[in-house]
Amino acid sequence: MADKNVIKLAETMDARVSQLAEQHHIIELGGGQARLDKQHEKGKETARERIDNLLDPHSFEEVGAFRKHRTTLFGMDKAVVPADGVVTGSGTIFGRPVHVASQDFSVMGGSAGETQSTKVVETMEQSLLTGTPFLFFYDSGGARIQEGIDSLSGYGKMFFANVKLSGVVPQIAIIAGPCAGGASYSPALTDFIIMTKQAHMFITGPQVIKSVTGEQVSADELGGAVAHMTTSGNIHFVAEDDDAAILIAKKLLSFLPQNNTEDAEFVNPNNDVSPCEELREIVPLDGKKGYDIRDVIAKIVDWGDYLEVKAGYATNIVTAFARINGRTVGIVANQPKVMSGCLDINASDKAAEFIGFCDAFNIPLVQLVDVPGFLPGVQQEYGGIIRHGAKMLYAYSEATVPKITVVLRKAYGGSYLAMCNKDLGADAAYAWPSAEIAVMGAEGAANVIFRKEIKASEDPAATRAEKIEEYSNAFNTPYVAAARGQVDDVIDPADTRRKIAAALEMYATKRQPRPAKKHGNMPC
Repeated sequence: MADKNVIKLAETMDARVSQLAEQHHIIELGGGQARLDKQHEKGKETARERIDNLLDPHSFEEVGAFRKHRTTLFGMDKAVVPADGVVTGSGTIFGRPVHVASQDFSVMGGSAGETQSTKVVETMEQSLLTGTPFLFFYDSGGARIQEGIDSLSGYGKMFFANVKLSGVVPQIAIIAGPCAGGASYSPALTDFIIMTKQAHMFITGPQVIKSVTGEQVSADELGGAVAHMTTSGNIHFVAEDDDAAILIAKKLLSFLPQNNTEDAEFVNPNNDVSPCEELREIVPLDGKKGYDIRDVIAKIVDWGDYLEVKAGYATNIVTAFARINGRTVGIVANQPKVMSGCLDINASDKAAEFIGFCDAFNIPLVQLVDVPGFLPGVQQEYGGIIRHGAKMLYAYSEATVPKITVVLRKAYGGSYLAMCNKDLGADAAYAWPSAEIAVMGAEGAANVIFRKEIKASEDPAATRAEKIEEYSNAFNTPYVAAARGQVDDVIDPADTRRKIAAALEMYATKRQPRPAKKHGNMPC
């Protein structure tokens, strides 16, 4: 009798396991094979394929697969919505725990309802609780209109969670499909946005714009990856497709710590700090000649390897993650080959955002300075260059991480301060012999200071040239700044990597207490 009961229980369990397998098959099939095939036809991966390719094999632990919506109106009582259109859970990337969410476009167009948003928010809360990065694949037609205001409430909860996570754990958004309307504000609240060329992101689409304003624009022109990189500056990386986006996410994550209480992993140190004589040749002595600052960066960082952030936006400044002697650093560098390396509205915003992230996550900052000033012009003044430039001043002044500044060539006026001189908290400041640190260039200064003498001279051109040389010898050298303590050392360009590496070691244990306050008020 007992044996029969055991057999019956075993058969019952087998039946339940079979039922479970069938349920999982339904969930994993999403909106059905036909809709999954349609994703592939568009050059897009499915929600689960993206997670599988992102995470280490067999590491994904799904949470909430059986969650269902509670809407009954407009036929939703009969609708089958597997996993409510989003896959959530945790796993590892190169052994590091992370939390992930991936919207499933095959299920009701990935539309976000109350339950979907709740699943995402709960995953974010777990990320916060465990101190692990959060990555989210966005691929959704927008709010689930059948759920009305409940869907909007879900968005609000997501936005609130994004802000809670901000500065605590890294948040990486991957825009892999449509991301329209209010949904676009969630990735905008994350730290980094990676966007594929198949994706679109906008508040109002081309059809709405045409009906309201009469303007005609394509989806790519309005909200494609190239538009957001080069024009709006809303995104940080452009990826060819889903696979490329995942590779970028993995490389980005390799430079970042798990959370704001940890340091980035010490990885693969290149201990070679021998002089690099090529650095003496890269930067022309003639201040009017341009060069590519990325050539300098490549000679300073480990293995010449770095990840540029917002590479296609505000290209007059370069922001990048790299390592120097195994330590992750954030690099902020003027780009003399674009607009002579001037700072403008967009460059100021780009740099301030990057500085703020690095400071929040304990990443030291390295500045490579070759800046002639803020970009002059009516458009810049009317556009608010004062308040935008102030963002850089604020970000550097607020940052407590180690800050190492190297002046390569020009460093004039307020832009010299904005690139983090000693007065804005640089812990170590170096200058190359070619550096010119002054209120302005010698030509402009001579025209102001010696205007009357030049005008009264029998040979104004010769007098002007003489006065330019006089001013240049008096002020436009690094030795005047060094004499005032504004520069710690004038260094051989070939020794730049060694000097930066030594400073990073020295200030690795830096502690900088600040006055108690709720928060500051950055210019906006």
